[in-house]
Amino acid sequence: MTALKAVAVHLPPVVEPVETVGERLGLTTRQKTLLRRFHGLDQVRFQPDGDLTDLLAAAAGALPGLRGRAHLVRYVLHARSMPVGVPYPVNSPHELLGRLGLEHARAFTVTHHACAGSLLAVDVAGRLLAADGDPEALALIVAGEKTFTRDAQLVPETAVFGETAAACLVGADGERDRVLSYVVDLRGEFDGRLAEDRQLLDRYQRAYPQAMIGVMEAALERAGESWDTLALLLPHNVNQISWKRICRTTGYPLDRVVLENVPSVGHSFAADFFLNHHTATTRGLLRPGDRYMVAASGLGATFAAMVLTH
Repeated sequence: MTALKAVAVHLPPVVEPVETVGERLGLTTRQKTLLRRFHGLDQVRFQPDGDLTDLLAAAAGALPGLRGRAHLVRYVLHARSMPVGVPYPVNSPHELLGRLGLEHARAFTVTHHACAGSLLAVDVAGRLLAADGDPEALALIVAGEKTFTRDAQLVPETAVFGETAAACLVGADGERDRVLSYVVDLRGEFDGRLAEDRQLLDRYQRAYPQAMIGVMEAALERAGESWDTLALLLPHNVNQISWKRICRTTGYPLDRVVLENVPSVGHSFAADFFLNHHTATTRGLLRPGDRYMVAASGLGATFAAMVLTH
């Protein structure tokens, strides 16, 4: 059963208030106020120096479980949200192999699920390791991206992206953080440029809560769990208001949703999964045997949920 072996986070050094980011993006006063007061955003982290490989290497280098076990890593996966993350011919996953002494591993990018890509990466890594046959083999997943364009910095009236990165070691089995279920729902009717298509944005925002709840409840059912047995919910950090609405609809307690990184870090593409997991474990919010859920959506649109046991 796929298991998370170790998780690490790299928090970039530059912190900017959401108003400063909004000013740079040309947002109106109303739009900036909406992000802070309505969506609960406060500040966003950026790493102005270095490229994408530097960002990912910083997260992977912080993994304590990687030291002494690099020879066990068979696969390196970059869970990427944006269709294009670097200019040709740069290949960040392959550059990462040299940085980390993993030249023996196979590296590739997992994409097309946008900010839900980290859940897909865990599922793909688990399948590869199960087929590998070596119970000690590992996969390294990295997540995080540079906000190099306006589209990479903003979801209109919804979220602001930051450059926090994360890394995770995955094994085919383990005693902790084992995956019990994974459900994904691809909704291609919402593919398009939300910033330029107001009708598409409105339809997506109306459909979002029930689509998100739908995959979460399907994941709970597949895992043999329920909202009552769920100890913790690790959301993507798009904003606070959407999760408050979901909690009102489902009856799940808001104080069991890890939302503290929304105002302090900003939405960090597919890295939110591991960022919130790191927060939950370092704060002692999970006890052995607790069932918890990771949930995320990605523009395009992808809705995904994964239930694990700690």
